[in-house]
Amino acid sequence: MTALDATDRRILLALDDDPRATVQLLALRLGLARGTVHARLERMARDEVMRKNSIRLSAPSLGYPMRAFVTAEVDQDQFEEMMTDMAGIAEVVECVGLAGENDLMIQIVARDADHVYDITKRIKGCRGINRTATSIVLRELLAYRYEHLLLE
Repeated sequence: MTALDATDRRILLALDDDPRATVQLLALRLGLARGTVHARLERMARDEVMRKNSIRLSAPSLGYPMRAFVTAEVDQDQFEEMMTDMAGIAEVVECVGLAGENDLMIQIVARDADHVYDITKRIKGCRGINRTATSIVLRELLAYRYEHLLLE
């Protein structure tokens, strides 16, 4: 795990302000050497500090204005097969393992409520899925964020 220092955080905050900024522009704005900015960005990319750019896209701009969270209980003996099946469902944008009553929390995007129904049927058809429950997102109240953590 890569620990971010103050310079890394400044670079990331500057990229949040202008994601298309060049290394040269970042160096100029931050008062750093171009080689320093380049090396740090390379290290952070190599160490997977930064996620893929596609995660920054909004689902509605791709034609998926609806989101839902599906919780699932799974048969642990079929976990690998289930994850292979789940990865084949394009509308599944995130799947995390949980401790507690449910085993998985699956975030999906959809065109409409009928599409949510279709996606949840496909999830239920994955090997190893025993039971699911679906909650449709009505409104995003606090967007996914990390910027405030960079300021600490």
